[in-house]
Amino acid sequence: MRIVSFNIQFGLGRDGRIDLSRAAGLVAPADVICLQEVDRFWRRSGMADQAAALACLLPDRYWVYGAGLDVDASTAEAGRLVNRRRQFGNMTLSRWPILSSRCLVLPKRDSGAVFNLRTPLLDTVIAAPDGPLRVLNLHLSHVGPAERLAQIGALAALMAEAACEGGAWQGHDADAALWQCDDPAPPNPGEMILAGDFNAEPGSAEYRRLTQDLGLTDAWALAREPRDAGHTFLRDPQQGALHDQRIDYLFLTTGLRAHLRACHVDAATRVSDHQPVWASLALPGADEAAAQSADGSAPAAGRPARHTTDRGARPVSAP
Repeated sequence: MRIVSFNIQFGLGRDGRIDLSRAAGLVAPADVICLQEVDRFWRRSGMADQAAALACLLPDRYWVYGAGLDVDASTAEAGRLVNRRRQFGNMTLSRWPILSSRCLVLPKRDSGAVFNLRTPLLDTVIAAPDGPLRVLNLHLSHVGPAERLAQIGALAALMAEAACEGGAWQGHDADAALWQCDDPAPPNPGEMILAGDFNAEPGSAEYRRLTQDLGLTDAWALAREPRDAGHTFLRDPQQGALHDQRIDYLFLTTGLRAHLRACHVDAATRVSDHQPVWASLALPGADEAAAQSADGSAPAAGRPARHTTDRGARPVSAP
């Protein structure tokens, strides 16, 4: 199974052009796609619904969108109110059905004259062929460590609840048909992948909180590709980045460490101000679905797949 995390900066490339098709084409080979900074109804991106546009560009994917920022963008047109919400958030797309999702708006502090805005954590459970897979798509604040640590505190609380809260719904009601109780209740797996723009470098207090206190494994550090510098945000003094940085990650909970086969950063693309992070995990059912796709038979979870996963690779060694 291939997963990618990519802050697409609403499709704005380093050439100054907004073109979502470039980002969509780049991530299309992945089974699970976690995008950050997706616009809906912003003037800068032509008042486009970028979530809908990306769904059209990747028509064989299930998807959900979660907004951190959500403010009014309504207009009056020909005497009629057109209700719109200006939103800024994360989008998760999957080759397999997304059984449940929820969006948590992360804590934000009053930053005064310093630009700041709410950012989300999009929590999904995906019907991967080998069993349900929980994927958290995050965007932590750019403002400073104190706000990011508060946001990681909210993440820690969410992770701690996994063992006791159950799925999105469960149980039976006297009027079972009204509540569709005959439908399969979605699970809430304890093991999870965390993907996103964490705006914090290795060695920071935020990184230590994630890896030491929460026990998460940095997939790129575990894979240790020798020719991959791992930088996901290149030097940009205008944005306060005085050196190349690694601030975008794929983190794994303990039970998924042994399944990691590879992780790398695509250093070549220039379709955003961030670089995408890719990982391959050996999940037996997902590999079987990829093999079925390669030989032209139907994939295990319904929709046509158009890729092959990294098969036969050795497990990476623990650092």
